[in-house]
Amino acid sequence: MIRTRRALVAVPLTVLLAFGSTAALSGCSVQGLVKNVTHGHVDLGGKSVPADFPKAVPLAQGDVVYGASVGSSDGKIWNVTIKVSGPDAIDAVNTQFTNAGFQQDLNNKTDKGGTSSFTKDPYSVLVVIAKDSSDKWVANYTVTEKK
Repeated sequence: MIRTRRALVAVPLTVLLAFGSTAALSGCSVQGLVKNVTHGHVDLGGKSVPADFPKAVPLAQGDVVYGASVGSSDGKIWNVTIKVSGPDAIDAVNTQFTNAGFQQDLNNKTDKGGTSSFTKDPYSVLVVIAKDSSDKWVANYTVTEKK
């Protein structure tokens, strides 16, 4: 039940973060709306890992395409997108997480990308490797913190 609830919260917040990256390009009015909805606890990122990103969560080596965070002391979600070499990057990601003590809950790899999920209290992490709109490979990390 807890995992289902976290997943239900993570999906809308991920959409909000994705919307926020577009919003940052289209002006302050949408960013102001997002801040009002989240009670001011939002960092609509840019091309860096958010300053408060959990150090316990490993990230792939590569250029950061996007980073953002939403939340407060009641719980937080981070979203980071990093350029990677290709679909096989999921293997290195899986190794990083298991070496960091995370339990792997999902591992799905194809030649078109991969999806893995991990848990280690207080974090749940979903990593998706796929091509972006410019046909480059990226790893998208969505990290949720439960309180």
